[in-house]
Amino acid sequence: MKSIIQFLKEARQEVRKVSWPTRTDTFRNAIIVIVASFLVALYLGGIDFIIRRIMERVI
Repeated sequence: MKSIIQFLKEARQEVRKVSWPTRTDTFRNAIIVIVASFLVALYLGGIDFIIRRIMERVI
């Protein structure tokens, strides 16, 4: 039981050392992830469309 309490105390100390991002940073990073995901989806969708068209002509 003592080791669990010691672990929780040390974990709490480490969490206090963390440099948390600001709300603005978090929002900006979320927008970047959403835009990047959308662009990758468009790219993969385009490749899929092209390959499907090629396969339809071959078969």
